[in-house]
Amino acid sequence: MSNIYIMEAANLFCGDDDPTASKHLTLTELQLPNLQEMYQDHHPGGSRVQIEVAVGIQKLEASFKLAGWDPDLLTQFGLGARALKRFTAYGVVRNKRTGTAIEAKAVLEGRLGRANPEAFQRGEMQGYDYAINEIMHYELHFEGEEKFYWDFFTTDWRVDGASQNADERSILRIPNGF
Repeated sequence: MSNIYIMEAANLFCGDDDPTASKHLTLTELQLPNLQEMYQDHHPGGSRVQIEVAVGIQKLEASFKLAGWDPDLLTQFGLGARALKRFTAYGVVRNKRTGTAIEAKAVLEGRLGRANPEAFQRGEMQGYDYAINEIMHYELHFEGEEKFYWDFFTTDWRVDGASQNADERSILRIPNGF
């Protein structure tokens, strides 16, 4: 049955160690990681037609924009925080057929790699554009169900809860987790 789901609201926690660090009052924009495969062109000597061969997935990066200044968040940038930070985003997605509100949740572990202040203009609210780089872990859940899961250190990649690389990990003798 066809349906449409519309995100109506979002919240972001920058560092899950502080449950009061909600950004719901200043969050104006949130961009989850772009999932994009990498391809290599291949034109064999015995073929008239070139093909593309999938060779992996591009690095993940997320971004968000906050209104105003956030001095506590700025200290998470770069050398001020050498360890990976956990970022958790929540979204209210509306099922337009039934009117039901659904939770969308994204969990990322990475580093605050960009803190770019907008130009100040009198009479306008200055904000900051931020980026989460060096993402080593990513999860996306919709209505409580895991849609995507990837972890660099365990090399686990799941879609709808099903491993996408269990055969590869088994052949390479990579354990299921640490």
